[in-house]
Amino acid sequence: MTISVAIADDHNIVRAGYKRFFSFDPNIYVIAEFNNGEETYKWFKNHHADILIMDISMPGQGGLETLRKLKSIKPRLKIIMLSMHDSAGVIRQALDNGADGFLSKSSEPEELIEAIHAAMNGSTVPNKDMGKPIKNAHENVPHEELSQKEFIVLMKLAEGMTPKEIADVLNISDKTVYNYQTKIYKKLNVENGIQLIQYIKEHQLLQ
Repeated sequence: MTISVAIADDHNIVRAGYKRFFSFDPNIYVIAEFNNGEETYKWFKNHHADILIMDISMPGQGGLETLRKLKSIKPRLKIIMLSMHDSAGVIRQALDNGADGFLSKSSEPEELIEAIHAAMNGSTVPNKDMGKPIKNAHENVPHEELSQKEFIVLMKLAEGMTPKEIADVLNISDKTVYNYQTKIYKKLNVENGIQLIQYIKEHQLLQ
């Protein structure tokens, strides 16, 4: 069975690496590639692929928002989300928004091939990280109340990025980032950056 794959990642070298690795599987071919969520959504409005491999963190319309919008118009599209972070919070955000699987970018390349075939067969992506959100599926934690964009900003803050750097990466204004930051502090019941880092460590949002 031939599988058409689209790749969405804002790093050219990452996309090139995926394409090269996929070339070793005669059943997989890359039909399209994108460097942001807007391009991805626009293409899928008029085209089709079997699988979309998409990074969660991209400039502008991020992966989570693109995931949600695509699932509303292409419910049969299989989408596997990728992230530098494999914490329960990140995985849960992806799965709750309709992802058919999640892989950490630190995963072995063979895992991505397995994930593609598993998703096409209707199976859960066989990744060790998939069990993390299931363990606490009913846990009520403040960060679960964050919007998709707020969660992405939270992850950027957790990485030590400044609001200005986040604004540049996400293609939004500094003011918008500060507004998100204010909402994040309020929802997480923290008052400053030190308390935010403590919250992130306590809930293992970055591992």
